[in-house]
Amino acid sequence: MTEFQQRFITARRAVIERDFLTLNPRQREAVMTTRGPLLLLAGAGSGKTTVLIQRVYNLLTYGDGSDSLELPDGVGEEELAFLEAYPDAPTEHDKAMVRHLCGVHPAAPWEVLAITFTNKAAGELKERLVARLGSRGNDVWAATFHSCCVRMLRRDIDKVGFDKDFTIYDSDDSKRVLKDIIKEMNLDDKVFTPREVLSTISHAKDRYESPAQFAAYNTEDGDWKKARIAKIYTKYADKLRSANALDFDDIIYHTVTLLQQNREVLDYYQTKFRYVLVDEYQDTNHLQYLLTSLLAGGRKNLCVVGDDNQSIYRFRGANIENILSFEKQYKQSRVILLEQNYRSTQHILDGANAVIKHNLGQKDKTLWTQNGAGDLITIKTTFNESDEANYVAGEILMGVNRGRNFRESAVLYRMNAQSNAMEYALKRNGIPYKVVGGTKFFDRAEVKDMLAYLAVVNNPMDDLRLRRIVNTPARGIGGTTMDKVQSIADSQGISLYEVLRNADLFPELKTPCNKLLKMADLIDGLRKSAREMELEAFYEEVCERSGYVKALQDKNDMESRGRIENVEELKSNIVGFLEQMPEDATLSGFLNEIALYTDLDSVDAGDNYVTMMTIHSAKGLEFPNVYVLGLEDGIFPGSSALYQEEELEEERRLCYVAMTRAKVTLTLTNCRQRMLYGRTSANPTSRFLNEIPEDNYQWLSKAEPRVASEWDDVGGFAQGGAATRAMQSGGVVASGRVNRTSGGLGSASANATPMMKLSQGDMVEHTAFGRGMVLSVQSMGGDALIEVAFEKADTGKKKLMLKSAGKHMKKV
Repeated sequence: MTEFQQRFITARRAVIERDFLTLNPRQREAVMTTRGPLLLLAGAGSGKTTVLIQRVYNLLTYGDGSDSLELPDGVGEEELAFLEAYPDAPTEHDKAMVRHLCGVHPAAPWEVLAITFTNKAAGELKERLVARLGSRGNDVWAATFHSCCVRMLRRDIDKVGFDKDFTIYDSDDSKRVLKDIIKEMNLDDKVFTPREVLSTISHAKDRYESPAQFAAYNTEDGDWKKARIAKIYTKYADKLRSANALDFDDIIYHTVTLLQQNREVLDYYQTKFRYVLVDEYQDTNHLQYLLTSLLAGGRKNLCVVGDDNQSIYRFRGANIENILSFEKQYKQSRVILLEQNYRSTQHILDGANAVIKHNLGQKDKTLWTQNGAGDLITIKTTFNESDEANYVAGEILMGVNRGRNFRESAVLYRMNAQSNAMEYALKRNGIPYKVVGGTKFFDRAEVKDMLAYLAVVNNPMDDLRLRRIVNTPARGIGGTTMDKVQSIADSQGISLYEVLRNADLFPELKTPCNKLLKMADLIDGLRKSAREMELEAFYEEVCERSGYVKALQDKNDMESRGRIENVEELKSNIVGFLEQMPEDATLSGFLNEIALYTDLDSVDAGDNYVTMMTIHSAKGLEFPNVYVLGLEDGIFPGSSALYQEEELEEERRLCYVAMTRAKVTLTLTNCRQRMLYGRTSANPTSRFLNEIPEDNYQWLSKAEPRVASEWDDVGGFAQGGAATRAMQSGGVVASGRVNRTSGGLGSASANATPMMKLSQGDMVEHTAFGRGMVLSVQSMGGDALIEVAFEKADTGKKKLMLKSAGKHMKKV
């Protein structure tokens, strides 16, 4: 390369770089790296969307100018001098000249494909592209995986055996088709529920398994149920093809098939898309990975953006290996870390960094910020879930009194059932709130149903509530019958209950008479029980005698199980009411209390409300003040994760996501005992709290005696945080930091149970998973990660932490 060429390339890059001076050095590098595969590891709050927008702008304005060694034809010393002396305030003529001299094969807008996951994200991307590029931004293919694939299929789906006017089935359509197939095959729809079967088929398509492949895999495993689901899958695929219909998963599935089987179509799209960008790459499943690889397989100009530490959708099929193994698939790839955080304070980031460092499956990066140290993370240990909720409500009110708005606070939790006590506290304090990604506890149908039962038992003249429950669960008392009952009640000036009670006196009710009398007997029987039983036991009686819970159990699907949990969780409200209002421990007293709280829902607070949501729903959002509830082993991380390292790492990533939603203050809470689903348990402090450095938190709690816990056999409080360890070892937990007496930690370790000695090839017996062979043992500090192949077909291989698993396992 001549000196002139070197100077020209250097000057050209410097001029292009001036277009991106608002970016930090790593962001600029990401924008100006245009050739070949590129992995952008974008930490939380690192401005990844800004980088994507600027990168597309660079590709459309300068093409490969910042990377290329190619010089425009006919350039000489005059053009070089112009670039080297480029003014700080260029004219329009100067800018036009720069685009001519610095652009190396600029891309047309339709040659850039930017894929993201949600319509909302795609819409935001489009809006910001138009704001940066003008009308050219509209021609960039900024789309979700599914909308991108639909465009391709509308053009070429006939090449894989469908007509171009295909129909797209939603989940309800798919369930109806499956319901018919299950009936045709004479299978029990309680065992083969359409919802569960559809989920299994969906996961098979995510893995790009055809019906034949799915059948082959599950015939080999000898799984009776999956072998039949394989036959259902085959019939389902045939029925959809006959109807010229695709379900949601088919949209990507058939696009991959089209690209794999038709070279002409593949060449067309690989030529068309010079640059492929994929956002949230850590959330891609195997099918999306295949699609991305095919589209970018020509020029290999693939840029993926993501954060392995925020991969939290494993349960939906997301495969973290897609991002962890990117450099292995693309040998010439570059990796750029975006570690500067623009959202949070340093104490919050240090805490989150320390927690996520405990994961083995991760890319090494450390978030930092120029926002300053900020407040310490607050960890608050309370006695129970009511104290926890009241503490958070009090902190929110205190902040509002100091000038904050309600909208500046968010309450996050691991599971929806945790919202109950928190909603109760917010209602009691008159704090406006909104539940995002879910329904308010008292607005859930099953909760309203059970409250309606209680209301009718308390007051049989409550016609509104009686109509709600008279055929819930189904008793053969339909709308037509109840219209007749209503007509009689109106004409006689009596209640619906009185008509039911005397149904045999009305000729027009001759046919449904027995059913109506039986319903009246149920109400009368429950009214008698209400007078004789304690309120808590009476609620269980209502659940059983009404048949409501049994009807949900018979459905045996995920949605029904969640509804059962909410029915059981209402019992927690009854127990809490009895503790707080012992002088009014009656059914009517409880219903009055609930009515006062639910009436607050009618308050219109505009958009100034506290946001409540699960941590999964909070991904991508940020709030000045964040409260994360339930940091206890068994709650967060969940009980199933305590035995499986992969699940524990997913839970830890979820904790990292929760912590990095906070901009100014972060509060993490836990309880010494918690009631969920009407049952009280004493859970040890979450191990995640123990992973936060002491320099980054203040722990607010009182030293109280240790309570026996159902989790003791999983490591108990010895696995908990600093406050719990201090309690065990004689330390004092003041209203602030943990103070240890000498020998505190030593005492805990001295009493620890010795770790089982295992080697590859040893046979073990696990109380939950059965008999298995140890495949590998990997030491990890004072613990070990073991992989065991269990003999049960539905268990298979599992990775376990030996200290925890050893409590439930023995050598055989």
